[in-house]
Amino acid sequence: MESELLKIFDDKRNPIGVASREEVHKKGFWHETFQCWFVSKEEEKEYILLQKRSGQKKDYPNLLDITSAGHLLATETVQDGIREIKEEIGIDVSFNELFSLGIFDYCVTREELIDKEIAHVFLYKSNHALDDFVLQKEEVSGMVKIELEAFYEFWIGRNEHVSIKGFEIDKDGKKVEINRMACKEDFVPHENLYYETIIRWIYNEL
Repeated sequence: MESELLKIFDDKRNPIGVASREEVHKKGFWHETFQCWFVSKEEEKEYILLQKRSGQKKDYPNLLDITSAGHLLATETVQDGIREIKEEIGIDVSFNELFSLGIFDYCVTREELIDKEIAHVFLYKSNHALDDFVLQKEEVSGMVKIELEAFYEFWIGRNEHVSIKGFEIDKDGKKVEINRMACKEDFVPHENLYYETIIRWIYNEL
């Protein structure tokens, strides 16, 4: 995976070449990612669906993250990012079913990783039950849902915890229920502004 080739960009999003994924994260080149947030509606309430990253992941194992996301390879278009959804969570979605929310540039630096992403962000209005998700065990170990309003209030600092419900697959391959309160340490540490912006974009599209 570290040898995958990605397109790289300057600070103004102008393409400047191609580099390996390892070099991109080591030298801090801007690169493109695909992100898709699932939102469902139950009894007049909107829920946001998140994946729980596999414990096998090199980065942020066992943390809650975007429903489905991944890097766009040098040979891929934004539309090709749709493959991530099928690969990671087993749901067939066509690109024309997605709502484009925008492009978010953000940078996360920790230890030897400099992750500077040009994120193409999409919304999918899902009518799938959590049981419909088939997880790629190397990437994803569970799925949870959170009331969208509660998720927003959590990230703007009104509440220190938020209720998550769903399931995870344990080391024996068995499905185990998740029903608990989560804190910020349970989520991939995107900056607060990122979460706040994405949720506002979602609200604007609903």
